[in-house]
This record gives sequence, structure tokens and C-alpha cells, in this order.
Amino acid sequence: MTSHQVELLFLDLALILVLARGLGALATRIQQPPVVGEILAGILLGPTLLGGAVSDRLFPTDVRPLMTALANIGVALFMFIVGLELEHRFVRGSTRATAGAALGSTLVPFALGIALAFYLLNDHHTDQRAAFVVFVGLSVSVTAFPVLARILADRNLPRTAIGGLALATAALVDVVAWTALAGVQAVVGGADDYWRVALLIPFTGLLIGLRPVLRRLLRPGGRGAPVSRLGLTVVLVGALLSSAATEAMGMHYIFGAFLFGVVIPRDGADLMRDEIIDRTGQITSLLLPVYFVVAGLKVDLRGVGADGLLELGVILLVAVAGKFLGTYTGARSQGLPGRASAILAALMNTRGLTELVILGVGLELKLLDGRLYSLMVVMALVTTAMTGPLLTFIGPERAEVPVGPAPSPKGEEVGTAGGRDRAAG
Repeated sequence: MTSHQVELLFLDLALILVLARGLGALATRIQQPPVVGEILAGILLGPTLLGGAVSDRLFPTDVRPLMTALANIGVALFMFIVGLELEHRFVRGSTRATAGAALGSTLVPFALGIALAFYLLNDHHTDQRAAFVVFVGLSVSVTAFPVLARILADRNLPRTAIGGLALATAALVDVVAWTALAGVQAVVGGADDYWRVALLIPFTGLLIGLRPVLRRLLRPGGRGAPVSRLGLTVVLVGALLSSAATEAMGMHYIFGAFLFGVVIPRDGADLMRDEIIDRTGQITSLLLPVYFVVAGLKVDLRGVGADGLLELGVILLVAVAGKFLGTYTGARSQGLPGRASAILAALMNTRGLTELVILGVGLELKLLDGRLYSLMVVMALVTTAMTGPLLTFIGPERAEVPVGPAPSPKGEEVGTAGGRDRAAG
């Protein structure tokens, strides 16, 4: 690195943090999750508002790879936190309402997304038509678990039955989404990569086998003991090595980080988990805004035109209607009252940073062109921003849910309102 590159990198990081924090705080003041303001900051720093010449001077091509490297680390740690926060007890203790809502929240938008993909193929050609169709279906089916948890925390809903049901449903949807995305990447990777992708199975077994070792390293002082400096180092090293391993297998690095978070021991370790989330979240809070800008530099809405606006309208219609109708129908089919089903449907429409990560993978795989990527980023921003107003419109939020009480293990809410806030914006 030259001295000039170092100077620009530091200046860019300062600008990114100031703008992201400022717009994040502004979003909070208007009852939006901070991630809405941070995503918007990334778009505003890109060519859409400033123009290509200005954004190129602010973020020259020789500095962007350095920013991308920092952004990748931030996303890897974010995905580790997402995996760590997928509470196993939610999935194991899921009720019929959870299963029905998760099924509807996945299958209906996915089916509508497939129809959307065939519509988009008219103007967005690709050699990987089958993968493109599946990817578009997946991209409108996702729910952002961390952002959803932040919204619930802001509205004091994590301990309520509807809050627990929403977290359980989002957890199931997340597992399906990341598994499906891994499958899409394996297919697009080509036949030569299949043997490497197959290594994911023994690698997962290895991580599961390491859980007793991780338990001892993370809690050398026994239950209730704080996470040691060695324990935190083990967590960070493990997440990074797991990311490197899945990247070497021909998969995306995010899957390794996510998988390592999933296998971290949880039994009797809620406080430990919250401490790990809090400490790791402090790192991601600094690096994720860089990812928003790296993503925003690829968003150019200047030449969208009437055809692009029509496509955006169709994308938003499919994304919102698919999520809302699918979740509502699935929940109602299992006896959930209408108002509670509507609240759950509004919550499942949250996409946030999770959608940006998936879209970034699609862009890397060349499944999305620049214009379609830009439109999908706008969809992610709009659907996340509309969740709060939808909840206010439907209210009251503490609707009666005739299912068992929401899982409320000790310390869970700390992770929801603490480290997850930093990770999700």
C-alpha cells in the first residue's frame, strides 16, 4: 500500500462511519431500525446521487479492494452472529403455528418469485437460467432474523408469545434460505467443484465433534464464568477459519461463518453467548457500514427509466404480497387469530442486511446484472422500512396467540437487544 492509499482508506472509513451512524440515528428517531439508515448511506455515497465521477474520486479503484476486504470480514462475523443467535430451542420446540407460518413464509413467496424470474428473464439474460430462477425465488423469500429481532426488542415484544413465534418462524426460514443459497452456488460453481462441495458434509461433522472442546475453551471457569480472552480468540479464529474452509470448498465464506456460529455450544451458556455476541458485535458495528458502502457503490439508479420503475413495482408487489399472504395463510391454517397472523406476516417481510448479503452472492455469481441488483437492493430497503408502519397500522401488537408461551431462556433478551443491535445496525 502506498501512503496515498493509506490516507484515502482512513478518510473513507471516517466518512463512512460518520454518515452511517448519522443516518442510522436518524432512522431510529423515526422508529426505523438503524440498518435502514445505514443501507441508505451506502446508496447515497454511490453513483446514484453523487455521480460516477464523484464516487470514483471518493472511493478510487485502488482503494476499493481494501474496503472490500474489510467489508468481507464484517459480513463473516455478522453471519457468525446470525448462526449463534439461531436459538436451537426455538426450532426444537416449534409449534404447529410456527411450522405452518414458516412453510407459508417460504413456499408462497418462492413460488411467486419463480414466476417473477421468468418475467425478469425478458430483459435480464443469463446463461444460468435455472439457477437464476431459483435465486430470484430465494431472494424474495428471505427474512432478516437479526433485524427482525431488533424490531421486536424496540417494541418490547421478545418475551411475548407473538415475539417468540416470530423469532421461531424466522429461524426456520433462515435455515432454509441459507441451505438453498448454498445449493445454488454449488450448481453455478460447475461440475468440477462438486467434489469440493461434498467436503461440506465431513466438515460439518468435524465442527459438531469439536463442540465439547469449544465448551471447555469458552468456559474454563465453568458455568456462569465470563468468556476469557482466549475464549474470544478461539471464537474469532474459528469463525475465520471456517469461512476460509467453505470458500476453499467452492462455497461462499459466509456459509462457514454461519455454520460455526450454529455449532457453538448453548446448553446452560446463555450469558456466555450474549457476551460473545456483544464483543463480536462491537467489531461488526465498525465493519458492516463499509459493506453497505461497497454494496452501494454497485447501485446505480440514474438510468432506471420507466421500464426499470415497472420492474421495481413488480418486484415489490411479489416480495410483499408473497411474504404477507404466505405467512398469514400458513399461520391461519394452524388456528392463529387474524390479527396475530397479520402481525406475524408484517414481521416476516423484514429483509435488511440479510437480503444484501444474498444479493451480493448473486452478483458475484453473475446471476444478477447491475440494474437488477440495484432494483433488488431498493426492494430490500423498502420492505425493511415498511415493517414498522405496518405494525403500527395493524396494532395492537400484543395480540393474543393461542400457543404455548414464547421461549424466554435467561439472557436471550440481552442478546436480542444488545449485541444483535450492533450486528444488525
